[in-house]
Amino acid sequence: MTDSPVALITGGGSGIGAATARQLLEQGYRVTVTGRSGDRLRRFAAELGEPDGLLVMPGHAADHEAVRTAVAATLTTFGRLDVVVANAGYATFDDLADGDPTGWDDMVLTNVLGPALLINAALPALRESQGRIVLVGSVAGHIHTPGNIYGATKWAVTGIAENTRRMVTAEGIGVTLISPGATKTNFFDGAPGGLPNRDFLPPEQLGKTIVWAISQPSGVDINTLIVRPVGQPV
Repeated sequence: MTDSPVALITGGGSGIGAATARQLLEQGYRVTVTGRSGDRLRRFAAELGEPDGLLVMPGHAADHEAVRTAVAATLTTFGRLDVVVANAGYATFDDLADGDPTGWDDMVLTNVLGPALLINAALPALRESQGRIVLVGSVAGHIHTPGNIYGATKWAVTGIAENTRRMVTAEGIGVTLISPGATKTNFFDGAPGGLPNRDFLPPEQLGKTIVWAISQPSGVDINTLIVRPVGQPV
């Protein structure tokens, strides 16, 4: 056990979550990373050299028991919890008119229920540490686009962030919503036609943004950040 801070990141085996975990580990944090794929998490840990300060926990972000287990394991292993990053999420790349509703259940549960479960499970520990909550939303949670059900889930994340802030701010807990524009990750693996031809942010930049937000002095709470690549008009 040490006094170094501890973060828990959902969907942290790749993309923005992995970039954030790397940067926090470099800054002396101890980090728990969750994700659906145990193989991906093990590869991520191996790439980093299996550091003592990294705990990987396979589990679905929308599984209540898996989320509670990850929080409990973090507290048992590291003795505290200072930051949670609700990063897990994905899109089905269809719309309300001609999409396949069979794919929507899991997207809605992951993108909306997942952050809520993480907050619910982590809040007692965050009250003790007067820690911080980060929710990874999307530009799609601020800008309406025709028929975009993924965007609707991210509008829900925008609402969860502010509702949570109003609930916990008097307890000294900070809440930050980070809303990325187009970011070059495996997010687009399921997109028709693959990676679009457009400007992208690197995931490392979003990691830097998250680390900057949670590194603010005590008493300073960064609430909403929209981060786009130059060249993205909406």
